[in-house]
Amino acid sequence: MAEPAATVLVIEDEAPIRRFLVTALESHGYRVIEADTAKAGAARATEHLPDAALIDLNLPDRDGLALIRELRGWTQMPIVVLSARGREEDKVAGLDAGADDYLTKPFGVPELLARLRAILRRRTHTETFSASHTCGDLVVDAVDHRATLAGVELRLTPVEFKLLTELVRHPGKLVTHRQLSVAVWGPDAHEDAQYLRVYIHQLRRKIEADPAEPRRLLTEIGVGYRLLGDSN
Repeated sequence: MAEPAATVLVIEDEAPIRRFLVTALESHGYRVIEADTAKAGAARATEHLPDAALIDLNLPDRDGLALIRELRGWTQMPIVVLSARGREEDKVAGLDAGADDYLTKPFGVPELLARLRAILRRRTHTETFSASHTCGDLVVDAVDHRATLAGVELRLTPVEFKLLTELVRHPGKLVTHRQLSVAVWGPDAHEDAQYLRVYIHQLRRKIEADPAEPRRLLTEIGVGYRLLGDSN
C-alpha cells in the first residue's frame, strides 16, 4: 500500500511564483496548501498540520522570520525559506529563526525537490531532547555522557561533547554558529566563528578518517556546520 502523499504548505504572496510552486509540487505527488499572507499561513498550518512548509520572507503583512519564530513555538514541522534575500547574514537569520533550509530565488525545481525530500526524510528525527541520539554509526548518549563511533568510545572534552551532541540532534541539518555557541556556552554566549572553528577542528580529529578532508562534519562557509550520518 502506497504511503499517503506529504502535505506541503506554500506561503508566498506573489501569485505567479505560488502557482509555479504548486504546479511543480503537485506534479511530483505532493498535496499542496496555499497562503498569500503570514496570517493566512499561520491559520492553515494550525488547521491542516502540514508535513513541511515553504515560506517566503517578504510577506505583505508580516516578515517571514517572525512567522517562522511563531510556528517554532508549537511545531517542529520542517521549514524551507524561499527568498530573494541572498546575503550570508539573511541566510543566517533565517536558519537562526528556526528554518531547516534556505533557498535563494531564483532556484530550479530539481534543487527545491531535493531539499524538500531531504527535510522530509529527517522529520522522523525528533528535535526535542532525548537521552540518546544517532547519526549513522555515531551515537551520543547525553545521560551517560558517552559517545561512540562504529562501536568505539570517543574520548571527548566537555566542549567537544556539547558540540557533538548539538550536531547529532540535527542529523544532516545545517546548524548555525549561533546555535552551537548557545548549546555550548549558554544564551549569553558571544558568537565567535573563529573560536568555534578551533573546537570543530579538534572534534574532526576524533570522528573523521582524514580531518583535512572532512566527509562527515562539513563546513557551510559563514553560516555553520552540518553532520552527515555517513562519511562515504
